[in-house]
Amino acid sequence: MEYGICNLATIPLRAEASHKSEQVSQVLFGETFEITDWTDSWVKIITTADNYPGWIGRLQFIMLGHLAYKRFKQTPPPLTYRAVTQAWKISNNSVLYLPIGSSLAFLEGTTCHIGDERFEIIGEIGETENIAVTAASFLNTPYLWGGRTHFGIDCSGLTQAVFKLQGINLLRDASQQAEQGYIINSLRETKLGDLAFFENKEGQIVHVGIMLNNESIIHASGKVKIDTIDEKGIYSEELKRYTHKLSMIRRVS
Repeated sequence: MEYGICNLATIPLRAEASHKSEQVSQVLFGETFEITDWTDSWVKIITTADNYPGWIGRLQFIMLGHLAYKRFKQTPPPLTYRAVTQAWKISNNSVLYLPIGSSLAFLEGTTCHIGDERFEIIGEIGETENIAVTAASFLNTPYLWGGRTHFGIDCSGLTQAVFKLQGINLLRDASQQAEQGYIINSLRETKLGDLAFFENKEGQIVHVGIMLNNESIIHASGKVKIDTIDEKGIYSEELKRYTHKLSMIRRVS
């Protein structure tokens, strides 16, 4: 098995080996993955954190040895907690703008040692906030299919990012997250941090959001916003109608 690590701020993870293919997720700085296939320009990977498959460009990562990969898995690195953290790439005196939740892989002091490259973290790395504060930091972030950052995020990307900073690993898609944790029987029993899942007409889980209390939810739909919720689902004040049908509520923390 071969392994790689992202040495750019963020890269698209695509469904197929083409720039025209949809972005299904993103790989953030310092995140690792297994390599399962190669083409002239593309590499098929499975991400370490959430076992998500996809294709990335061959010039968008560097190789990682087996021992380094094993070390990474055994000792998860610190994360960035700010919306943007600057990293100075020493070799060419350039700056990377790392999104929240980036992995400061192989960190020694304030320097990430990734292969032969050195990245000096500029300023304080920051500290984790509670779920409500972290989630609120994403307010007004535009919806982006496959997105995981403050510059564009999807519904399950939001929940995954927020919980990652709480030390809780969620899977990538809403339908996958709907199998984690345990069911809460009613809205009256919900608390901050519970996940609400929503279904389409066929009964498939297609949306997820974070409960702030038993009447409010923060979620990514058009943009990250706070809406009201009841037993029927999410009611949008902007659209003056229900937009998502409630399927279940689960607790993962």
